[in-house]
Amino acid sequence: MTSHLKIDFVSDVSCPWCAVGLGSLEAALRRLAPDVTAELHFQPFELNPQMPPEGQDTFEHLNQKYGSTREQQAQAREMIRQRGAEVGFEFSPEGRPRIYNTFDAHRLLHWAELESPAKQAALKKLLLKAYFTDRQNPSDPDVLVRAATEAGLDAARAREILASDEYANETRERERMYTDAGIHSVPAIIINDHHLISGGQPVEVFERALRQIAGAQPSTVVTA
Repeated sequence: MTSHLKIDFVSDVSCPWCAVGLGSLEAALRRLAPDVTAELHFQPFELNPQMPPEGQDTFEHLNQKYGSTREQQAQAREMIRQRGAEVGFEFSPEGRPRIYNTFDAHRLLHWAELESPAKQAALKKLLLKAYFTDRQNPSDPDVLVRAATEAGLDAARAREILASDEYANETRERERMYTDAGIHSVPAIIINDHHLISGGQPVEVFERALRQIAGAQPSTVVTA
C-alpha cells in the first residue's frame, strides 16, 4: 500500500544546512519509492530579516554572531561541503562571500507555489545553487528572475512581483505562523502537519523517520 505524505520544508535560501537537509530528504524519498510518495511545500524562514540590501561580509557576520575565527569558519565550511557532496549538492570551496537579505526570494517562492509545487521546488533548488555553488546574490532581481525562468516560471511576471510588494503580507504571515509554532531554527521539516524532523539530518535518519510516519507510527520528533 502506497502512503502519500505532505511535507512542509521550512527553510531559508541562505542556510547551508537547509541545502544539505533537502538533499538528504530527497535521497530518502527516492529510497522509499514507490511505497512512499510526497509533495513538498517550501515555507519561508529568514535567518537575517534585518540584513540591509548590500548584505554583510560572511566572515564579519559569523564572527559577530558566533565569535568564530577564520580557521573555525574554514573547518565548518569544509564539513558542510563534504556533507553536501554526500547528497549531491555542490558547495563552492571558497564559501559565500556575503550574507544577504532573502525576503524577495521568499516572496518569489510563495508565488511559485501558487503556480505549481513542482516549479516551487525547482526554484528553491536553483536559488540554493545560485547562492552556495555559484556565489551569486539571492537578493539581486536579475538572479531571482533568471532562476524563476529556469524553473519554468514567467520572467515578466517574476519581475512584476519583485518590483512591487506583492505577496509580502502573505510571506510575513507564514513566517509568523511557523515562529509562533516554535520553529526558531532551520531546516524544520513538518510532515502531515504533525511530525517534525529538525536539522540537516543524514539520509538514513530521514528514511527511518519517514518510514515510521508512513506506517502510522506515533508522533515523531527528530532533532540534530
